[in-house]
Amino acid sequence: MPRRKRSLVTDINIRITGRVGHITLTRPQALNALNHAMALAIEKALDAWEKDDNIAFVLIDAEGEKAFCAGGDIADFYRQGTTGNHKGARSFWRDEYRLNAKIANYSKPYVALMDRIVMGGGVGISAHGSHRIVTDRTMLAMPECAIGLLPDVGGTYLLANTPGACGEYLGLTGAHLSGADCLYAGVADYYIPSEKLNELHDALLQDGDLSVLEAFHEAPGLSRLQEQQPIINSVFSLETIPEMMAMLADIGSDFSMKALKAFKHGAPYSQMATLIAIRDARNGDLEQALRNEYRFVSISTTEGEFLEGIRAAVIDKDRNPVWKFPTLADVPKTLLAKMHQAAEDGDFKL
Repeated sequence: MPRRKRSLVTDINIRITGRVGHITLTRPQALNALNHAMALAIEKALDAWEKDDNIAFVLIDAEGEKAFCAGGDIADFYRQGTTGNHKGARSFWRDEYRLNAKIANYSKPYVALMDRIVMGGGVGISAHGSHRIVTDRTMLAMPECAIGLLPDVGGTYLLANTPGACGEYLGLTGAHLSGADCLYAGVADYYIPSEKLNELHDALLQDGDLSVLEAFHEAPGLSRLQEQQPIINSVFSLETIPEMMAMLADIGSDFSMKALKAFKHGAPYSQMATLIAIRDARNGDLEQALRNEYRFVSISTTEGEFLEGIRAAVIDKDRNPVWKFPTLADVPKTLLAKMHQAAEDGDFKL
């Protein structure tokens, strides 16, 4: 009989089925947004399963018809932050980033079913895995610039390792990736039609054998990201954001104008920091990228745009943020320089 051991943490179902450590996000009403308790519960399970010889691999999936995980649950951090309390947010980010690194370095296969919406924190608990599965319904994005943050959870490292200048394009515009795009970008390994997911799911749990992934994998079809690679390289390899925006305007294609419009939705400070972080990440490892991301988010709670970005997107939902630094020229160089200085509460370390 399969062994089943369930977690008592709400919003997540953690159990052992046969030889599989099985994690299911169970907050469909909140698009399975990842909260602090969920992150800690996942880490605890991974630590236990890594030592359990009966566990062959880990499988993470989600309930609901809309999302795998649409990001981190950060609304409470806004309410705390407006009173000057940033400890909760910083504690969450430290623990979340440690989990991201643990997944990337996990000694057993980590299988992520990245069906439907995958954003922000959802990328962090899936795209660092060893066996990443996308579908025809997958929509992955790192849109943090629009909320005054930057692509974190190791996102700058993932973006830095995409083809050409795709990392800059995706990080600065928050563009959406299809399943085919995810394979091309290197953030997924298998493409499986959504109508076959239940069959695959059952096969994985029944047999505890990852070889079934190859049997289910299919060619993903056209990647629009790959199709636009020449333009992306020409524009997003430029040194500065103003140069990029000017070239997009000059090109004038549907693709370039959509990218230009996306620039206008982001916080200029976040965009400038994102460009620095992605380019730094090309010369470092995941831990270094997470350290730099933590430096930024730690600053963002007090000196940056985090609170205003969350207010506009999550609290009031007016989608009309009033940034402290409304233009690229307004962003202080001294603030950007802090990304290369230790965080005031100490650097992130594994």
